[in-house]
Amino acid sequence: MYKLLSRALFLMDPEKAHGLSIKGLQSGLMKAVPADVDPVLNISRFGLDFPNPIGLSAGFDKNGDVLDSLLGLGFGFVEAGSVTPRAQDGNPKPRVFRLEEDKAVINRLGFNNRGLQAAISNFSKPRRSGIVGANLGANKTSEDRIGDYVKGLEALSPFSDYVTVNISSPNTPGLRALQGRGELEELLGRLMEARKNLPREREQNIPLLLKIAPDLTGEDKEDIATVAKSTNLDGLIINNTTITRPDSLRSGQKTETGGLSGAPLKPIAQELMADMYKLTGGDIPLVGVGGIASAEDAYARIRAGASLIQFYSAMVYEGPYLAHHMAKGLAGLLKRDGYSSVEDAIGVDVKL
Repeated sequence: MYKLLSRALFLMDPEKAHGLSIKGLQSGLMKAVPADVDPVLNISRFGLDFPNPIGLSAGFDKNGDVLDSLLGLGFGFVEAGSVTPRAQDGNPKPRVFRLEEDKAVINRLGFNNRGLQAAISNFSKPRRSGIVGANLGANKTSEDRIGDYVKGLEALSPFSDYVTVNISSPNTPGLRALQGRGELEELLGRLMEARKNLPREREQNIPLLLKIAPDLTGEDKEDIATVAKSTNLDGLIINNTTITRPDSLRSGQKTETGGLSGAPLKPIAQELMADMYKLTGGDIPLVGVGGIASAEDAYARIRAGASLIQFYSAMVYEGPYLAHHMAKGLAGLLKRDGYSSVEDAIGVDVKL
């Protein structure tokens, strides 16, 4: 059914089609499916119990408009954002491009969102049981970008199960500079201090994750791993979109500026996952993102070191219930290979 509907959606501008999908979820007409499909998929990380390790990455629900509906699509967890302190329009349109031949997307949205006040209103609404993360960004014109992340943490920690600091979007000039060792130490230092000063015990313990770029040098990777371990960061999300353009791309849209996501990102993200698993010694939970579109993709990323995985672009091509189908397939793969839990398969293809 989705294949028939997608033909009509693919005739529309990508942003308009996305807006229509949000309205469809807001309608409440989407049938809910369970997230807890098999005990083999249950996993605990940073104090949270996930019914399955498959999550929705940030970008789909930028303002937290449809958290309840998304939790009904079979995801083990949902991450919304990126949210900046002040509302901003983002970059000029057009700014989203489908590379259909490559099952990929290029975007240069630029953290378009309605700001923290709108996000607070949405995140605080009643919703069904499920794990929800808040993805934080910084305003393009901010004079204190680290301060923006602190504001986001303070505002959304009461309504979230974890918080992700997104310093890896390629569409906000200068943002990725925060991945440098000195800048990263200052960023995480200020955030850890702010977390200590949050008012309630639950908020003080809220897990803090960092989302990094795929376009890193060997030194960058080592620095990020060192700082993550020294600051006791709760987790790393690996990784955001890439500014590189693999030679395999066939679509005429491949020359558009922005971050590339989807199938072409898979080998890059798979390699970075293994690298970061080695560099962190398996001591920090890693979340795998990029080019994951099937149970086999999810399983490979887990075997490379991921405790959890996320996707977004694949849903554009495979439909809204991909997480549910992926979870069932992943359970079968784990059992086929004799694993009694996701935990047993993490990093088995990587030599520490």
